[in-house]
Amino acid sequence: MKKIIPLLAIALATASLTKAQMTIKTLPYPQTKKGDITDTYFGTSVADPYRWQEDDRAEDTKAWVIAENKVTQDYLGQIPFREDIRKRLEVLWNYEKYSAPFKEGKYTYFYKNDGLQSQSLLYRQLGEGKPEVFLDPTKFSTDGTTSLSGIDFSKDGSLAAYQISEGGSDWRKVIVIKTADKSIVGDTLTNVKFSGISWYKNEGFYYSSYDKPKAGSELAGLTQYHKLYFHKLGTPQAEDKMIFGGDVTPRRYIGGDVTEDERYLVISAATSTTGNELYIKDLSAPNSPIVNIVDNFEKEHRVIDNVGSKLYIFTNFNAPNYRLVTVDAANPKPTNWKDLIAETQNVLGISTGGGKIFAEYLKDATSLVKQYDMNGKFEHDIALPSVGTAGSFGAKKHETETYYSFTSYIYPSTIFKYDIASGRSTVYKKSGVQFNPELYESKQVFYSSKDGTKVPMILTYKKGTVLNGTNPTMLYAYGGFSVSLTPGFSTSNIVLLEHGGIYAVPNLRGGGEYGEKWHLAGTKMQKQNVFDDFIAAAQYLIDNKYTSKEHLAIAGGSNGGLLVGAVMAQRPDLCKVAFPAVGVMDMLRYNKFTAGAGWAYDYGTAEDSKEMFEYLYKYSPYHAIKQADYPATMVTTADHDDRVVPAHSFKFASRLQEMQKGAAPVLIRIETKAGHGAGKSTAQVINEQADKWAFMFQNMGIKY
Repeated sequence: MKKIIPLLAIALATASLTKAQMTIKTLPYPQTKKGDITDTYFGTSVADPYRWQEDDRAEDTKAWVIAENKVTQDYLGQIPFREDIRKRLEVLWNYEKYSAPFKEGKYTYFYKNDGLQSQSLLYRQLGEGKPEVFLDPTKFSTDGTTSLSGIDFSKDGSLAAYQISEGGSDWRKVIVIKTADKSIVGDTLTNVKFSGISWYKNEGFYYSSYDKPKAGSELAGLTQYHKLYFHKLGTPQAEDKMIFGGDVTPRRYIGGDVTEDERYLVISAATSTTGNELYIKDLSAPNSPIVNIVDNFEKEHRVIDNVGSKLYIFTNFNAPNYRLVTVDAANPKPTNWKDLIAETQNVLGISTGGGKIFAEYLKDATSLVKQYDMNGKFEHDIALPSVGTAGSFGAKKHETETYYSFTSYIYPSTIFKYDIASGRSTVYKKSGVQFNPELYESKQVFYSSKDGTKVPMILTYKKGTVLNGTNPTMLYAYGGFSVSLTPGFSTSNIVLLEHGGIYAVPNLRGGGEYGEKWHLAGTKMQKQNVFDDFIAAAQYLIDNKYTSKEHLAIAGGSNGGLLVGAVMAQRPDLCKVAFPAVGVMDMLRYNKFTAGAGWAYDYGTAEDSKEMFEYLYKYSPYHAIKQADYPATMVTTADHDDRVVPAHSFKFASRLQEMQKGAAPVLIRIETKAGHGAGKSTAQVINEQADKWAFMFQNMGIKY
């Protein structure tokens, strides 16, 4: 049975609108058909009327995408200042951007974008000589949508393997070249996914991939079991030897890394995004076995270095905030582990370089960095320019210096050169963005969630901002998968800040800001804590007159898109504007697509138990949306997103358009030739950000 949704009008209330807003015309949504598919979970029948949108290859899905994009672009095209915002963003974006340099062989490499180039170019430099372009991704495709998504060099720097992504897909191609003349070695590897590249001598490299779906949608097809391969240079990919995984040892995520001295192959294997087994293979001994170190998936473990047979393992086993341990490779089981850097009250991260260990701590989501020698002796703190985020420490063992980046919400990303022996930092590359930090402030506050838990939030705004409840505010969060949201500068946010706006980022449970306990407090049957933390953040902003419901926008992407969708369903009255981006919106079927089954550690699945099904069903954004007066909403997704498939957003937008009782618009913006986010061209990023601010300002009545 096919049921047609009645035409819904996008009609904006005009009582308090600016003259510019009154020019927005009434636009009808596409007629979206409804199917009669239902599923039964533990005796409960669940309707799924938009199941047909899961087939991205179907003609009716393609037609619906075209029709929805037309509605969205027609609406956005009527906003009189949309183009002014886009031009402003172009000006703001048009400055030279550099990455931290890294050394391979005799060359120093770095990424650079002159300003508005579609992709950053990879340069190399010999000593103090003139830099030359090594790889130019802007020439990978005519429209700038094919990106460089990683490069790895052999130990002597004479060979490199780089990955490219076409249209933002997670499926990659690997091209091997001689660095001397950039000539291609052998055939291009295809169908590589979720993989690093790790060289062994100059013989070849280890990489990981799945069997590509043979039938149905290549975009949405389930990718179950990872395989670790060794590719020997000069041989066909079809002859690559499987080292680990597949049907022999079925694991969803597998990675293989060769230690810097090329003695050991370290294998990490996992069935979900949290917790992993650990294995090593002694490459110096012919036909040596793969030896198990950790035989369960309960905690996180990573070999970060070795000195001879002494392994350095970063772990949260018996340490929710992580610790660094050592063990001899001959007897590597956890019972033999010895603390080198013990757990503290702050969450630990680790990197190495120049024969030193850099302990990168998170204190209330901001960075503290300490330097130790390889025996665990503390040497000194690394002085950072202010409160913010430091990252990218790391260098090879023989190097005497490294580079790191530092940023905050009001400190444009700056690269520092660090002398490892003296501990002295000097500015290497300062950002050229048009932004004066002296005009703005960024402060951290703590607020109480529904159950009394104290949650940190950083607020950024122009100095002298009057707290009268009328400031346009963007509340952005994530809350999942142990991901930590640390302060970072955004060129796009300048548009908000220079118009008297406030950018607010709370560190919700589910993230990693306070270790594994904080993460677990926002998973499975505790997921409601994440939504409660977010709602409480909004209420704090309103109660303390930073903003009001009429001037508040909420935003998040991926797991953060789920957050926004769930909060919209629970509190449609909370805000004026909502931006759920590439969100996981169907919590009953997320595990049926691509690598979605790997997210079960955080979410649980509808098949786990009656209790888990009922919990998911209650908050699942696609299912929880009922008839209500929802905020002005612009859902965003992309046609090549093969991580969180666009069907999530398609189905949610269709349901929201159907259930919207109020006058606020419900739009879906579907980017073409793009994926989950990484690799977008500069033009795509600028256009999307311009549309976001234009939509927000328009619906809040903010004059631009």
